[in-house]
Amino acid sequence: MRHRPWEHSLNLIFDTIASEHPDLFNCYQSTQSPRAEAALKRAKYLASFIRHETGTALFIGLYAVRDFRFLSAAEVQGRPRHKELVAMGMSGNFSAKNSEIIAEFNLENTEWAGDWSKRLVIRWPGADRAWYQWADRNDYRIEAVAPTPLLEHPVPSWNLVHPTWAELRVLPRKWKSSLMHWRGIYLITDTSDNMRYVGSASGSENILQRWIDYSHTGHGGNKLLRLRNPDKFRFSILELVSPTAAASEVIALENNWKARLLTWWPHGLNSN
Repeated sequence: MRHRPWEHSLNLIFDTIASEHPDLFNCYQSTQSPRAEAALKRAKYLASFIRHETGTALFIGLYAVRDFRFLSAAEVQGRPRHKELVAMGMSGNFSAKNSEIIAEFNLENTEWAGDWSKRLVIRWPGADRAWYQWADRNDYRIEAVAPTPLLEHPVPSWNLVHPTWAELRVLPRKWKSSLMHWRGIYLITDTSDNMRYVGSASGSENILQRWIDYSHTGHGGNKLLRLRNPDKFRFSILELVSPTAAASEVIALENNWKARLLTWWPHGLNSN
């Protein structure tokens, strides 16, 4: 299978899901559309790839198809990992649109060729839309074996970081490491109406600490953000501050940005 989410927001973060969140990735592939489900019931193994460049696929792992169980559509959509994926942009389970009973597969990573995981690139035969195929009916040409994993993207410059609320939940490890050392002033924009909130971070883990809090609660304790849908939030950094700066200095800069951007209520989402 060559996985490629058709939902734009989920596709943007699918590299990180495949690379650093095996539980979410396995949930994604554990239920299938009716035709793929019928094929997977006959298979002993699933060679799992994700989209790479046009016409190619990146190897993730070889999974043994241990067994499967039948779930109702409601049970599928009620799974915790499924809910997380929906919050990240997945539209739901395709099978649920046409069937009330869905097979959930128990897929176990065999660790076969583990050194090739996220490094092996193959040519995907036929059209990209033929996303599941039988290995013995096709030829798969090796395009490359990269020296390092291809899903580890470099950390962008701080002024280019602008994740959505869903993306906060799956921030790459390297991003987290940088955010942990970045003290500063950040901006939350509700893209539904462009109302904005200015906040500051000067705690032990700096911006990372505050953004992880938002990823869990959606509002970080702010009473005006509580009234809004965090699915529409986008986060960015307005200014970096020295890690030795006093908390009072950081708060003064925060208030300066509130005044400059007019984010105090009713023009913005800052209540104080």
